[in-house]
Amino acid sequence: MELKVTTLDGKESGSVQLSDAIFGLNPRKDILQRCVVWQLSRRQAGTHKVKNRSEIARTGKKLGKQKGGGTARHGSQRANLFRGGGRSFGPLVRSHAIELPKKVRALALRHALSSKAKDGGIVVIDQASLKDGKTKALKEQFGKLGFVNALIIDGASVDENFARAARNVPQIDVLPVQGINVYDIMRRQKLVLTKAALDALEARFK
Repeated sequence: MELKVTTLDGKESGSVQLSDAIFGLNPRKDILQRCVVWQLSRRQAGTHKVKNRSEIARTGKKLGKQKGGGTARHGSQRANLFRGGGRSFGPLVRSHAIELPKKVRALALRHALSSKAKDGGIVVIDQASLKDGKTKALKEQFGKLGFVNALIIDGASVDENFARAARNVPQIDVLPVQGINVYDIMRRQKLVLTKAALDALEARFK
């Protein structure tokens, strides 16, 4: 697949050939779904916690006589059915992370890239850099290019001025190529790759 390369000013800057092994697969929704679930499960903190009846600071003395009181035969105010007592089957501190093989994760990334390529959602720019980190100037350039909802992937490092200007633009994410992931690709309409990012991706999946 051949794509034109543009600059941030909207001018043409040649073309690139995308590898079919990375961008030419037939996307599988099941693999993409597995990877997104894996990513989101690892983001959950799992710090929610309630107290069960053994952790409640209340008396354990029997409430009344066993017989003759006209009430149920309760033995402790820490019981789960009392107000202020312990909670039954509440959440505990735990990890929500699930396992996903490394090969499946790599395959899911290629399927996500292929999905964007199939939908025409990939744009290639020569470089993502600015002389001044001004958000207003960058928003004007994005307007010319039609970047309203986009993920921008640069090379090994992101230009500091570009990152500073882009972080104030809503629905625009900027990541180095090491941070590329399935969830961020799928949640944005456009995937913008620099030449450096393309070279790094091809080297990664050789």
